[in-house]
Amino acid sequence: MAFDGTLKFDTSIDKSGFESGLSKLGSIAKTGMAAIAGAITAASGAMAALGAKALEAYADYEQLTGGVATLFGAQDMSLEEYAQSVGKTVDAVKGEYDNLIAAQDAVMQNAAEAYRTAGMSANKYMDTVTSFSAALIASLDGDTAKAAQVADKAIIDMADNANKMGSSMESIQNAYQGFAKQNYTMLDNLKLGYGGTKSEMERLLADAEKLSGVHYNLDSYADIVEAIHVIQTQMGITGTTAKEAAETISGSVAMTKAAFSNLLVGIADDEQDFEKLVDDLVSSATAAASNILPRVETIIGGIGKMISSLSGVAADMIVSLTGYIPDLIAAGVSLISAIADGLTKNAPAIVHSAAEIGQELLNGLLSVASQLGKTATMLLSLLANQLVAHSDDVAQAAADIIEQFTNNIASNLPVVAGAVIRIADALIDILSEVIPQIAEQFADILPL
Repeated sequence: MAFDGTLKFDTSIDKSGFESGLSKLGSIAKTGMAAIAGAITAASGAMAALGAKALEAYADYEQLTGGVATLFGAQDMSLEEYAQSVGKTVDAVKGEYDNLIAAQDAVMQNAAEAYRTAGMSANKYMDTVTSFSAALIASLDGDTAKAAQVADKAIIDMADNANKMGSSMESIQNAYQGFAKQNYTMLDNLKLGYGGTKSEMERLLADAEKLSGVHYNLDSYADIVEAIHVIQTQMGITGTTAKEAAETISGSVAMTKAAFSNLLVGIADDEQDFEKLVDDLVSSATAAASNILPRVETIIGGIGKMISSLSGVAADMIVSLTGYIPDLIAAGVSLISAIADGLTKNAPAIVHSAAEIGQELLNGLLSVASQLGKTATMLLSLLANQLVAHSDDVAQAAADIIEQFTNNIASNLPVVAGAVIRIADALIDILSEVIPQIAEQFADILPL
């Protein structure tokens, strides 16, 4: 069709077309609304789950910060409340109070950075630090600021040991908790080459003293932590977690998980630096992606190389195998020939064996023939007796059967007759075609 430069439209704006269009629009709208409703439901469920996780994380955070405040700080008391609790003036306790608050803040700051330094969330860090800090503070004569520093060193050493030596974090934490109670049976959990005895711990302290020039006291938990740090530094273990967080897939993924756990707390806590928590998560995820994506690229390339190599190997294999096909065919022919030759040579023996088997079967049948005859005679006798005993019933049943059969034939006689006629016609047609062919065959066979 040619056009003259104007726009032309084919329209069908009649009643049926209008109603059809409205129906389709209604169907589309219904489908779209169902999809939107489903998406809203899924999003609502996800938000509810996220909210529940955030509430749970914050509940743990609230309890753990209380433990940190009790061990390192002033138990969440103001300066005035603290002065009153120890029975001193505000001026007299201000320095002590400030030290406690500084130690508490240090622990909290270390907990916030633990996602990067120890591969654990702030909650996990606080839970770990409170498990052994009482003994640590006591060994440092109540110096909470020093205890916060040593505790951070201990936790990072635990994480480094787990990453480097392959031990579980739980087993290492149990070992450190045992050291706080002067129980050294789990020293070998650290895999530093020392057994789980007091004398082995003494040997570790002596080795650390040789390396650092500092004397370490077995009765001081802080000295034990410092000595272990010296040994692990000498073995190249120290700093492993932070390095892996930046450079390895597992380390960066662990860092990302910890950063996300911290973000969950921030969702429920309006006192958290939420922007920093988001930045921590983004930087962790970015580090993880930078470690994962090159490996994915390499893996895809490696799969391509493998497929290419295997296709070449498969082709070479097929070419190599085709060289064996003539030999395989010849071997098959030889096998069949050997079987045929064996059957030919052993035919008399086979036939003789078959004859002997047949004879044995006959002999077996003859040996039981008389028994079979007796059994058959007995069965016939019993059957005859039963027939005689029930002759009236049998006769009546036979008469009923004959009567019913006769009645059925009589009532269906037209149908039966029609069927007989159709069968006869079919037979006549078949015979009319077959008989001439048979006659021709006999004419060819018989001499004229």
